[in-house]
Amino acid sequence: MKQKNLLKLLKSKNIIIPLYIYKLVPKLEIDLDLFIFLMYLYNIGEKFIFNPQQLSKDFGIPIKDILTNIDMLSNKKLISFEIIKNDKNVSEEYLSLKYFYDKISLLLIEETNEMGVESLDSNLFEIIEKEFGRVLTPIELEIVKAWHEGNINDELIKEAVKEAVINGVTNLRYIDKILYEWQKKGFKNKDDIEKNRKRHNEVKKEKMEVFEYDWLEDD
Repeated sequence: MKQKNLLKLLKSKNIIIPLYIYKLVPKLEIDLDLFIFLMYLYNIGEKFIFNPQQLSKDFGIPIKDILTNIDMLSNKKLISFEIIKNDKNVSEEYLSLKYFYDKISLLLIEETNEMGVESLDSNLFEIIEKEFGRVLTPIELEIVKAWHEGNINDELIKEAVKEAVINGVTNLRYIDKILYEWQKKGFKNKDDIEKNRKRHNEVKKEKMEVFEYDWLEDD
């Protein structure tokens, strides 16, 4: 794709390219044209029905070029295909960017290590992913890194993750609010959290005892 056509495409299409992904382009080992196409897919969603005709129409290049790009991204293990049955029990072919998300996640972790963030628990990302039952997105990895860079220790982060999961929430924005509240209260470690929980349970128990008191039996 010529530079002139590339600029026209970027101006006419709403293609968002996150800075943290753009910085990793050299490590993806793909040229700029293929990267722009990948970002176009990224903007559609993590998984969607594969329709080369529609992609050709929307992206503005011939179907044969769409299929060539898809083939190259597949060979680079940045995309994959899944066959999923719809509500009518008809099999449909979906294009998935899970491999791309996995690749970006690994590159971000490597970048973190290269930056010398030695005190960051190398298992922290794995622990969160295990609790959530899924792989963290690149944006979520950036949020976790921001917590660490904001001097929130890994012990507090792990406890906040557990707190969120107990409440049935697997959202880092929710965990961010928990950490914010804990910081306001001056919590520094797990012991501070446990002491607060103990005080809360004691107050709750006292209120329940008062509520359950049978005042009609009082002489």
